[in-house]
Amino acid sequence: MDALAANARSLEREIAWFNEVLTTRFHAYFMHEGGPHDIHQHLPPDVADDPSPYAASIRQYKMGFDERLVLMLTLLPHVRPQALDLLLTANKNTERSYTEFGGWKGKQHAGLMPTCETAVFILAGDDLARRFAVQQLFDTEHFFASAAMLRLEQRAEGEPVLSAALNVASEFLDRWTSGQEHKPDYNAGFPAKRITTQLDWSDLVLAPEVLEEVEHINIWLQGGAAVMQRWHLDKNVKPGYRTLFYGPPGTGKTLTATLLGKAAQVDVYRIDLSKIVSKYIGETEKNMANVFDQAQNKNWVLFFDEADALFGKRTEGSSANDRHANQEVAYLLQRIEDFPGVVILATNLKSNIDEAFARRFQSAIYFPLPDALQRLRLWQNVFPQRRHLAADVQLEELAEDNVLSGGALLNVVRYAAMRAERQGRSTVSKDDLLRGIKKEFIKEGRTI
Repeated sequence: MDALAANARSLEREIAWFNEVLTTRFHAYFMHEGGPHDIHQHLPPDVADDPSPYAASIRQYKMGFDERLVLMLTLLPHVRPQALDLLLTANKNTERSYTEFGGWKGKQHAGLMPTCETAVFILAGDDLARRFAVQQLFDTEHFFASAAMLRLEQRAEGEPVLSAALNVASEFLDRWTSGQEHKPDYNAGFPAKRITTQLDWSDLVLAPEVLEEVEHINIWLQGGAAVMQRWHLDKNVKPGYRTLFYGPPGTGKTLTATLLGKAAQVDVYRIDLSKIVSKYIGETEKNMANVFDQAQNKNWVLFFDEADALFGKRTEGSSANDRHANQEVAYLLQRIEDFPGVVILATNLKSNIDEAFARRFQSAIYFPLPDALQRLRLWQNVFPQRRHLAADVQLEELAEDNVLSGGALLNVVRYAAMRAERQGRSTVSKDDLLRGIKKEFIKEGRTI
């Protein structure tokens, strides 16, 4: 609540300053006699001792007059939409809004959605040289873009660059209003889900050689960029870490990815490929861009499960569909190579992944089915000190006789526990477990 109240006080001052600047721009642009004409006579509020998260961001990025005005313009539809109503003034000669004011009408929002053109008008008026200078605020090198603070949204290809709408990233909007840190969740514009686990490394049963490979990723997450700098490799090695997990279902690929994030205290997002891939030209790339743009500066782990659906081999056909599919793969390859965080692709079959991706992975880790000793550890992890086990259950025998993945083993235990619960028993019997194993084998087309 302290951050919320501090933000409210800061934004009230910033809105009052913005209103003065906008009014002055109108006086100057329409040459009102006696009115103020220099927008820079209105100094932005002093934030040197302001405790709000909003003011902290202004200080952190060393924002000047222009940056603060663009930022306030972008925030106003969310915090004081009526402050932009002046820009809805109609041109009596054309009976529509002034072209130079820019702005969109929202589908539901009744007010003005500001565009880059709106910002340029307020800061530059019709001064062409000043206009060109202001446009630099929207370059990809500016912190607005590099910090993923503001996003530009174009409605159609080929339209002027400055017609793009100005949107503030959700995490910054939350920080500058409620004061809370935003963690995006699954929605139409962000087809990814943050995954977590209550398990730890002791619950993950992998072969020693697999754990060694996984440890390399762990080291990277703990400070890989610094390692590259110490070894003077940062200029030659692309940022980020890309790896492929492959092997049968249920062998620990998803759990490993989640534990890596947990150990490094970074968020792991599993990408929903069913919402990424689209039959419409350009939509797959757009959907993927939404994910990568939001993840660009977050130090997230991006986890693509069943990745061959999106990163599969390119075809050599000459049809328009084949060429478009190949363009999608090329675009994905470029975005993954440029991503500074960790990208994990998971698949059941390595051969299904396009070789162009595989060549650029820092590692490809095979997750085999567990052997008898590893299966015994899995059984023991589920039933520590034989808790809830009937006397007729011999875990060593179950582990030796039944080849199961970790995921399949948990399905067996879930079935056995539900069967025992239904029959009013407090322990799981050998028969419960064997019945569960039989069901898993039938699913996989095997016999017990």
